[in-house]
Amino acid sequence: MNPNEQKLQYPWADFQPEAGRAHTVAEGVKWIRMPLPFALDHINLWLLRDNIDGRDGWTIVDCGISRDEVKTLWEEVFKNELDGLPVLRVLVTHMHPDHIGLAYWLCERWNARLWMTMTDFMVASLWSSRRNEAGGGPGGQSAVDHFARHGLTDPDAQEQIRQRANYFPNLVPAVPSRYTRILHGDQVRIGGRDWRVIVGYGHAPEHASLHSPDLGVLISGDMVLPRISTNVSVFDYEPDANPLPLYLRSLDGYGDVPRDTLVLPSHGRPFKGLHERIAQQHEHHRDRLAEVLQACAVQPQSTSDIVPVLFKRKLDLHQLTFAMGEALAHLHALYFEGKLTRAEGADGIVRFSAA
Repeated sequence: MNPNEQKLQYPWADFQPEAGRAHTVAEGVKWIRMPLPFALDHINLWLLRDNIDGRDGWTIVDCGISRDEVKTLWEEVFKNELDGLPVLRVLVTHMHPDHIGLAYWLCERWNARLWMTMTDFMVASLWSSRRNEAGGGPGGQSAVDHFARHGLTDPDAQEQIRQRANYFPNLVPAVPSRYTRILHGDQVRIGGRDWRVIVGYGHAPEHASLHSPDLGVLISGDMVLPRISTNVSVFDYEPDANPLPLYLRSLDGYGDVPRDTLVLPSHGRPFKGLHERIAQQHEHHRDRLAEVLQACAVQPQSTSDIVPVLFKRKLDLHQLTFAMGEALAHLHALYFEGKLTRAEGADGIVRFSAA
């Protein structure tokens, strides 16, 4: 456990639910854990006891990726954890594959309605339908061109990225055609309690967290994680994006959440210490921005040059694409603040220098 983790409280220590089972973390709130085929090998999902229009049942928050083994585990959950009641609603925090991947299957399986923000619903719907086309997530020729412009010139890495044109639709083969929109500040009634929607930016187009003051629980999605920092990236579909300031300002939107709130993150363990963790994230990015600025003051730096400045460990290709996106997000934060300049060299690579 790193020093930052030691400043947080973990009510269940190292416990994690068994596959196909759930663990109660608050009244009417159950924790499920599903596998992911990445270095980040799991996602936490949530069952909320509910009643809609007089029908007792459950709301599912987030879904896992579309894989047969995940469907099989969900069937175990249905058999073991629903108390014989149906799923009434599927609520998705944002459009990344591990969160929305099985929404279509869950909604069809239970004749349930999808709830999420409009921006993320639209983006997920578009990307899931664009098989073998540009703009379907961090893969394909458009992504190759984007990363090459920022210094990723290794032919093997480029070919692997090119082959990932179907990355998103493979994990999210479909999205329900209808949904219910949620907005920042909405009070979603779940199980007789109001859950306030807190929308954040920078990680996804319009990420929704859910706070229940009555239960003292925050479902934070990917916006606040206990052990790893939330990925904030610039990808080919929005090449001049500046997401890092959006993300940091979004964290301040949790300021009125009580300090003793139980945080239910999408990755890692449930914890207490929300405001400590937010302060850690501000400090983390402040330090990383200082490192990037210092490197660019020594000599011009491409995004590829900055990756080892920010990431000291060995990265696989999946991690490298997100590391490139995050390195560029830090460079753009400094560039748009006027602390860096940028220029494209004769080799077609963009490099950043201290202003």
